[in-house]
Amino acid sequence: MAPGLFRLLWLSVAAAVATITLKTVAWLLTGSVGLLSDAAESVVNLVAAVFALGALRVASRPPDRDHAYGHAKAEYFSAGVEGALIFVAAAIIVGSAVNRLINPQAITDVGVGLAISAAASVINLAVGQRLSRVGRAQRSITLEADGRHLITDVWTSVGVILGVAAVALTGWERLDPIIALAVAANILLTGARLVRRSASGLMDRSLSHEELAQIRQVLEPFEVGGRRFHALRTRQAGRQAFISVHVLVPGAWTVQRGHDEAERIEAALRERLPYATVFTHLEPIEDPRSFDDIALERDQGTAP
Repeated sequence: MAPGLFRLLWLSVAAAVATITLKTVAWLLTGSVGLLSDAAESVVNLVAAVFALGALRVASRPPDRDHAYGHAKAEYFSAGVEGALIFVAAAIIVGSAVNRLINPQAITDVGVGLAISAAASVINLAVGQRLSRVGRAQRSITLEADGRHLITDVWTSVGVILGVAAVALTGWERLDPIIALAVAANILLTGARLVRRSASGLMDRSLSHEELAQIRQVLEPFEVGGRRFHALRTRQAGRQAFISVHVLVPGAWTVQRGHDEAERIEAALRERLPYATVFTHLEPIEDPRSFDDIALERDQGTAP
């Protein structure tokens, strides 16, 4: 795995430390529970970034005797933990907000506090966009999840800043904890999406519809001269993809010819999806038994 990915995660850690410091100062200056909720989310960012570093190191390990397909799925644990941490942060925010609803409190030094919070948001936006962009390009769910969380944090901060400014202008003190509750609801949605995506990856979800369409485009030109394909199966494991397909060819072909054809097909698939590991299985098209293994298990049926 490219060292640049680890450098980006260290950048995420540094950004989290900086924003926690700035947002905590903003909260201490103003006494706003809305700004406190914003700082609490940044603490989650820091813990998640540190955990992501460990998960990415595990995911980058080469295959070994006990993990013949590699360790790429470790990235899904990172995204899942980040989602779970978000739920913890939301609970803390809700507790603080409910207490402030019951016991309203005036906020102070709003101008300076909001300026500091805005500076923290600029840091998060820059780092979040960078992580998301590289995460998509490198197919790293860890980087992409971290980046999306930071960008979500930015929009949360914008809402908090506008809300706290409204409290200062209107004098309606209970608006401050209402803003904090809105922050909690927003980050809960983010956490739910991260947990769902992590669980989906651990369940060996197939490649996207776009990628499946690309695979079929690659295979289509080979379907000539009595050749066919079936039992196409794909799965995603972190940054790695796996493609399995059965190649049906005339039974009169020599082993060498069938092998050469399989090599051509695998090379074409890898060229289109360079992050994929491709497995092919040759079968004689005239043999009825070649159609008995279309399902994952033979006893699940033989319908194509």
